[in-house]
Amino acid sequence: MRARLLLSSTATLAAVLVASAGAAAARPANLPHRPVCSAAVAAGVAHCQAHVVTDRKGTPATSVAPAGYGPAQFRTAYGLPASAATAQTIGIVDAYDAPTVASDLNAYSSTFGLPQCNSSNPCFKKVNQSGVAGSYPSSNAGWALETSLDVETAHAICPNCKILLVEASSASLANLEAAVNKAAQLGANEISNSYGGSEWSGELTDQAYNHPGIAVTVAAGDNGYGSFGFPAASPYVVAVGGTTLTLGAGNAWAGETAWSGGGSGCSAYLSAQSWQTALENWAASGCGSARGVADVAADADPSTGAAVYDTTRYQGRRGWFQVGGTSLSSPLVAGIYALAGNAASTSYPASLAYASPAALHDVTAGSTGSCATSMCTAGAGYDGPTGVGTPDGLGGF
Repeated sequence: MRARLLLSSTATLAAVLVASAGAAAARPANLPHRPVCSAAVAAGVAHCQAHVVTDRKGTPATSVAPAGYGPAQFRTAYGLPASAATAQTIGIVDAYDAPTVASDLNAYSSTFGLPQCNSSNPCFKKVNQSGVAGSYPSSNAGWALETSLDVETAHAICPNCKILLVEASSASLANLEAAVNKAAQLGANEISNSYGGSEWSGELTDQAYNHPGIAVTVAAGDNGYGSFGFPAASPYVVAVGGTTLTLGAGNAWAGETAWSGGGSGCSAYLSAQSWQTALENWAASGCGSARGVADVAADADPSTGAAVYDTTRYQGRRGWFQVGGTSLSSPLVAGIYALAGNAASTSYPASLAYASPAALHDVTAGSTGSCATSMCTAGAGYDGPTGVGTPDGLGGF
């Protein structure tokens, strides 16, 4: 029997989802949640895309045991192998310092039976945006929870991958982009970015996310249709939308729908790559020559979110949180690119999914808002909320 038990700050929030062997898949409960980071208020500033489950009063809910999906749920549901066949380094870019992330990762690993990262298995490294292991930026509790989500999800999906956390000095795009470039310089094969800001005209000449042969994944946003922003709009990245992932017996994939909060839409400034405009149903997007978001999708609904361990106090709480948002789907997909090990086979790894849509789950239900095109409603083939689909093994990556 698999049980998901979410506790409030007084250990009383009852939200139990049970899937028994041989039983039909249960519809996920609709749990209250809130953004982890404050929304960006100025051009050139990003906010993290994580949402934490709360109690009915809006207080982040914590528990003494994992609440939410863990490695077994994600790897079984998406048909993933236990390890990568080739050496891979997953870069994680976040703002500010997460002071307890290394110990929190090992506590997470101990709970779920994953490899510990230590001197005999140096699978985790933290550096600042200059690439130095030390002189870290000031800490920020919201971004620390985001960082724990990103690092632990990457380790959950690819336990034998190395993880390189690059901490930007602030949430300015300039600093975050410096961290992205440093991750690429230090040898990351995949780089996950779970943040975004508003689109702006300067993105027309922004090349920070243009790293051919590296799978640069970006969260598509958490405020529904039109909320994707930048860098998700960059034509050089893998923009990752969000779904609600339902599990059946034995953690098997039992279906997905577009998560209502997932970002989707057409870029106001940037053009689509040829693999998008060549889609059979691209005309239905209404984007014309504009870049469409998303490319692919994965679990993001906080109600089906990930178990995250974080001891940097967030609003007075620490321990096990349940966290979703496209901040979850981005490192999840980065981990899958690492398992596949194919990013270096093409200049732009986003094209791999477009070349093999039959190898993905085609999500055909759910929406991110109201519009007259396929950019806000999931349907057969490409759509804005879920792109060309969600992981079903490694064939699309």
